[in-house]
Amino acid sequence: MLSRMPRAWRAFFFCFVLAAAPAWAQSSAGPAAGAGETRPAPRLLDRVVAVVNDEVITLNELRARLAVAEQQLQRQNIALPPRAVLARQVLERMIVDRAQLQLARETGVRVDDATVNAAIARIAEQNGMTLAQFRERLQREGVTFARFREDVREDIIMSRLRDREVDSRIQISEGEIDNFLAEQAGVAAGSVEYNVAHILLRVPENASADAIEAVRKRAEDLLAQAKGGADFAQLAASFSSAPEALAGGELGWRTAERLPTIFFDAVKDLKAGELGPIVRSGGGFHVLKLVGKRSAIEGKLATAPVQQTRVRHILLRVSENTPEADVLRRLTDLRERVVKGGQDFGQLARLHSVDPSATRGGDLGWIYPGDTVPEFERAMNELAVGAVSEPVRTPFGWHLIQVLERRTEESPLERNRVAARQALRDRKADEAYLDWLQQLRDRTYVELKLEEL
Repeated sequence: MLSRMPRAWRAFFFCFVLAAAPAWAQSSAGPAAGAGETRPAPRLLDRVVAVVNDEVITLNELRARLAVAEQQLQRQNIALPPRAVLARQVLERMIVDRAQLQLARETGVRVDDATVNAAIARIAEQNGMTLAQFRERLQREGVTFARFREDVREDIIMSRLRDREVDSRIQISEGEIDNFLAEQAGVAAGSVEYNVAHILLRVPENASADAIEAVRKRAEDLLAQAKGGADFAQLAASFSSAPEALAGGELGWRTAERLPTIFFDAVKDLKAGELGPIVRSGGGFHVLKLVGKRSAIEGKLATAPVQQTRVRHILLRVSENTPEADVLRRLTDLRERVVKGGQDFGQLARLHSVDPSATRGGDLGWIYPGDTVPEFERAMNELAVGAVSEPVRTPFGWHLIQVLERRTEESPLERNRVAARQALRDRKADEAYLDWLQQLRDRTYVELKLEEL
């Protein structure tokens, strides 16, 4: 647990802790400056812009994150807000991130180097690059690989913290599942997808009636600006407290069951581009816009017999120490040892696979259609029972795949209950996450020192 400094001492201490050294140096051989000599004034190299519990955020850190945010908005063709407005938005996001990382550290959430390396390898593969090419790309964009590694580590830590803290808050009853399935009966579930954008104006815990009314009026003002032709994405980037603010507030394409109920009810009858009414959630007030609506590719709930495949695999990943050629050579050798040498696939998976399933001999259990990424599923479906694939590339790395059994599930009822439970969890997750973030922010000691950039 981090020690807690009394607030008066903390404020005094952090005002001076990062005072920079002078930008000049006195020659060790030369005489001291005389009465008539003039020394250059000290140059401030950095300063504190926020105190978050017992830690600080510096101006240089803020400027670096601000540059990234500006690039992100420009790539999305979102007009940049005034720099001071965007700086305060970015600083608020940094404060919330810092609070999450502090809580993770205090409660023992850790991410090892192997997990970080695997995540970076997947990012490189998803961008169609080797790890070396990806490092070069980062360098060209002015991002050090060490800094990128730490950013990835922090993202994984916050994701794990969210899963632990938020999932425990979501309760799904059997009655809710029954009602959901009844709603979907006779309807092609997921037949329509919605892309909803929102601006969240946060209402602090225990806010007074007057404070709540002030936030509501601010939401009405933003809605009026959007109706008057203001760029919704720019308004979101400027004023929203939601995690999606710097993406123009967009949640991305989601089927109805994956949208918060209050969002879906507000936008379901809108046309693309139309603004919805202001809605209130536990986190605050939301200004809504339906960015787009489209037909989904397939339904979510099964109505016919479903084929399942029991499969196991060996996963290897490309890394700095193991280039792609070595990975392919190792997998080809392992396949030969199974196919021609008669060695047990499961034993080799235990010894060589880097997937968590290695402890089970690579066994992934019974797989339904859509449970795995398309590359894996296509290769799996082409195999006869007992056969071993050639090396297969997916976003997770390179695999050897062996099919153990196949069966047809005649009744999809249990599968549909599992899908319904997940859909209801998805529906509740966003609101639960925003509620948790607000509570964390409200109980975090924050002292702002942002004057000008």
